[in-house]
Amino acid sequence: MTSESTKTVKTRFCIISDTHTAELWPSDDKSHAYRDPLPSADVLLHAGDITIAGYIHEHEPMVEMLSKADAELKIVIAGNHDVTLDEPYYEKTGKRKFHRNIGEDLGVVREIWTGERAKKAGIVYLEEGVRTFTLSNGARFTIYSSPYQPEFCDFAFPYRRDEDRFNQHAQNPIPDHPSIDILLTHGPPAGILDQTSHGDEVGCEHLLRAVRRCRPRLHCFGHIHEGWGAQRTDWVEGRSVSLPVDRQQILNNRCAYVNISKDGGGNLAEGRSKPLTFGEETLFINAAIMDVNYKPVNAPWMVDLDLPIA
Repeated sequence: MTSESTKTVKTRFCIISDTHTAELWPSDDKSHAYRDPLPSADVLLHAGDITIAGYIHEHEPMVEMLSKADAELKIVIAGNHDVTLDEPYYEKTGKRKFHRNIGEDLGVVREIWTGERAKKAGIVYLEEGVRTFTLSNGARFTIYSSPYQPEFCDFAFPYRRDEDRFNQHAQNPIPDHPSIDILLTHGPPAGILDQTSHGDEVGCEHLLRAVRRCRPRLHCFGHIHEGWGAQRTDWVEGRSVSLPVDRQQILNNRCAYVNISKDGGGNLAEGRSKPLTFGEETLFINAAIMDVNYKPVNAPWMVDLDLPIA
């Protein structure tokens, strides 16, 4: 656990997921929070499903949108719809299933997200694994990322539901606490912001076990559009609180906002402004921009939290 003497700095995150190639609504459209420009932040996180079906013409406007975002660092992972970023899957299944065997140039797709243009814009595309970043404000954080989720309709980045991809014997297991500050996965853990419109909880049990063991400050994901929201979990007391949102405030601010830094102030019962204790609590965010009908009506999330200084 981080000691009280550890120096920290407040760092702002803008979090989105499941954009599915939806560009921002015009800036003067005050009826939508997902409008131009995205809220400014130190770090922007995109939790996958960038596109609808992985076409080059779908990736290009998304990298353009993120390039314009006001954030020093923009971390992006893929999701099950981003079929051209899962090369083994695409060659085996995706090309036939989505692109009628004509196929997209996978090298071009990867260049869009990892080439010089993306790098100059501060975009970092992550595969599954662990990375550490240091920001200009002095903050240093370690992130575990994974685009994989339990098999879904024969889409990309699948694993069998009975397969444990995240714990002891996995190829890229999630490390124990206190190694990870932020988890960025496309799919949710079981029972956390993972309920479909039919009432089924479809998150991953193995991911939940890994999160309990890892206890990050922040876990961001998407995949289940209906699960958009935030939940604060106290691992010590064994309780969770769903954070309420004010729709008008969200529209005014272009985001749903949570301050869990030391200067958040207050001790609100819902946990919106109470400082987070690393190792005892995790803030979960489902940041899916699309609703269940694939309409971009959900808001980005903005989170202020304390990170250790490098």
